[in-house]
Amino acid sequence: MEKQLHLNLLASRPPMAGGFQSGSKMKMGPGRKRDFSPLPWSQYFETMEDIVVENENGKDIFRIYCSGSHGPVLLLLHGGGHSALSWAVFTAIIYSRINCRVVAMDLRAHGDTKVKNPEDLSADTMAKDIGKVVEALYGDNPPPIMLIGHSMGGAIAVHTATANHIPSLLGLCVIDVVEGTAMDALNSMQNFLRSRPKTFRSLENAIEWSVKSGQIRNIESARVSMGGQVKKCEESSSSSGVSNSIGEGIIEEEEDEEAEEESSKKRAKEDDQETKKESIFTWRVELSKTEKYWEGWFKGLSALFLTTPVPKLLLLAGIDRLDKDLTIGQMQGKFQMQVLPQCGHAVHEDAPEKVADALATFMVRHKFTEFKEGYLC
Repeated sequence: MEKQLHLNLLASRPPMAGGFQSGSKMKMGPGRKRDFSPLPWSQYFETMEDIVVENENGKDIFRIYCSGSHGPVLLLLHGGGHSALSWAVFTAIIYSRINCRVVAMDLRAHGDTKVKNPEDLSADTMAKDIGKVVEALYGDNPPPIMLIGHSMGGAIAVHTATANHIPSLLGLCVIDVVEGTAMDALNSMQNFLRSRPKTFRSLENAIEWSVKSGQIRNIESARVSMGGQVKKCEESSSSSGVSNSIGEGIIEEEEDEEAEEESSKKRAKEDDQETKKESIFTWRVELSKTEKYWEGWFKGLSALFLTTPVPKLLLLAGIDRLDKDLTIGQMQGKFQMQVLPQCGHAVHEDAPEKVADALATFMVRHKFTEFKEGYLC
């Protein structure tokens, strides 16, 4: 249970059973290799924009990715340490299902958003950011908006809804974040963060780690979203602690041994020659430094969620996530719940089709939108 609770705070979870346990091997077959090269955002979203928001300290610039021009807006909020790109594969799928617009934003201090005070990650400040971005996009007459958040983003979505920062709010969808399990996980969070590699020798290396560690179980999503989690460092990769390979006790692939041994020696030699010239990659967000805000994100979240006066959908990776308040609320019919098994914590990345189907069905049932012509549900 403790292992399953570790990352309700973040947009990732520790490795779980089913081939993703630390130290296990995943057999791929002789000579078979997977492609860990990054994919562009433009393969999944139509446009990318920087939204300028005025405040007392100057200007904050929020990066958003968008698709569509008609229908209700799906406003997507990512989890801690991730970025709007974690919604890329989901966006392409949901946009093919229903009539809608999609806006996925990088929250403050995440992705390519630039704010004057990136250290302030309080729930109140981040919720106000959402309202300001909506106002900057749509003025005083915003279209109907469905607010959807994962993990930390789910908590911020609840705070945004209850503070009425979005006057045209249609509904609320929270993905795999529950107050009880999130609060229980906080004590072990720092230990988990310390266990992650601090640097990677390339973006491909980071993508490979995310898949083999079980952080993201969908390789396509990892290839587009990891670029929003890590950034290129200024210093040389000859620095100590650089992960030049994935073999940090996570997973090894079995390949044709003779050919692999020869190519490994060649790669090792080339790596040694290139080490001083290469840039290294590190995490964009130092999550360990955000600890003072963790409790504020999640404390009282269940009560806030239940009292939000709009239709609500809760998507979970496991039924064990429910705390007492939500169990009672679910029995009273105060929200709709769906469990998507065999997913990690990053449910919308691991199973984007299942999440899109659940959300599309929810929105059509509540008459927020319609299925696209020709789509067979």
